Amino acid sequence: MSIISRKVLNAIEPQYVLEGAGVRLRRGFPTEALDYLDPFLLFDDFSSNNPADYMKGFPMHPHRGIETVTYILAGEVNHRDSIGNAGKIGAGDVQWMTSGRGIMHEEMPSSRSGKLIGFQLWVNLPAQRKMNEPRYQGILSADIPEVELNDGVKVRVIAGRVGQVEGPVTGIVAEPTYLNVFIPSYSSFTHEIDEDRTAFAYVFEGEGMFEVTEGMARQFIQHRKLVVLGAGHSLVVKSKGQSIRFLLVLGKPIREPIARYGPFVMNTREEIEQALRDLRNGTFIDPQPNSDSNSWYGSPAKEK
Repeated sequence: MSIISRKVLNAIEPQYVLEGAGVRLRRGFPTEALDYLDPFLLFDDFSSNNPADYMKGFPMHPHRGIETVTYILAGEVNHRDSIGNAGKIGAGDVQWMTSGRGIMHEEMPSSRSGKLIGFQLWVNLPAQRKMNEPRYQGILSADIPEVELNDGVKVRVIAGRVGQVEGPVTGIVAEPTYLNVFIPSYSSFTHEIDEDRTAFAYVFEGEGMFEVTEGMARQFIQHRKLVVLGAGHSLVVKSKGQSIRFLLVLGKPIREPIARYGPFVMNTREEIEQALRDLRNGTFIDPQPNSDSNSWYGSPAKEK
């Protein structure tokens, strides 16, 4: 079998939107250009040098039926949730939260000056797992391995595998790969990809060439672009005069109907309506011991 490099199907310019309590961020999808990439439902880049863009944050709000992944590269974000987790997501840290049947949480930037670099990804859950108990994985930067490859290429492995190195995020239904890849100038990176995996890349620094099948033109991509990748067995990215840094995200498609409303993603409209009833009735989450369950309810943000 010949090895086929994944072709760039589309290079999407993220759209500015306001979310949470008024956070100005770049949305890769869903937009008019791209609804979702099964099993991935949303990708946001909330990076900014201007605190006015991010300081209002994402106050307490609900989720059901999905997993939310927050990755911070610069700055700090305070978080807490209805299953007892609280703390800071610092530079290099990852929060992988499985909402299951229901969770309330908030993410609020803690710095009032300087740069915040961060991304959020939503991963779908299959119907049989949507009403599971919520789960939280907080991964510190020090626990995320970095692989050094030829020509100065460095890869932070959050989930999945690079060579014999496996990322710390485990037990995810979509069997994801989540990599932070740095390629210095005049170098290249190759990564094998299972043929059945959905794949996209998000270029957030520099520029590079995304190679496709032999005989076809390479696709030159500058930051900030979300790159949708087609079928194939590998990805090849090469840099020229500038370095490039990008996230590479892979996942196993679920191939089920999707019904969504703000922070809820289920399979039917009836299930969405049930989530809204649960929220109104105060039965959306299981109260924690010695806690006032009513304190978790209020007017949820539209998205995160």
